[in-house]
Amino acid sequence: MFRATLSMLVFGISVATSQTVSAKDAKTGEELYMHYCATCHGIDATGQGPMASVLVVQPTDLTNLTDEDGLFPSARVVARIDGRDPLVSHGSPMPVYGPFFDGQDTSMKTPRGQPILTSQPIVDLVAYLETLQD
Repeated sequence: MFRATLSMLVFGISVATSQTVSAKDAKTGEELYMHYCATCHGIDATGQGPMASVLVVQPTDLTNLTDEDGLFPSARVVARIDGRDPLVSHGSPMPVYGPFFDGQDTSMKTPRGQPILTSQPIVDLVAYLETLQD
């Protein structure tokens, strides 16, 4: 009985720790941004990329996302990137490169401490976008 209880305790701890908050890598996020996002949002992330003129809805200025309290809207940004909050202007759920951002499940926290299940590339991309805020 003790052995079964101990095994369940170890299993529970391993499951709980497998969904730890992931470290953010803004440098990797910048590389992802330049490869996947700059075409529409521009190298300077102000929404003036070379493809902006062909989109139905103009790309957002990603340098001005913080709210009036100065908090970065992590949950909203993650939902937009991973397709939970799709954009029609792309002709499909955003991003166009959605499958690249799938998998590698991890989590991150919003500035208010709310956990968000996402992927490591999105965690890194969000970390980079946070560095761009005015």
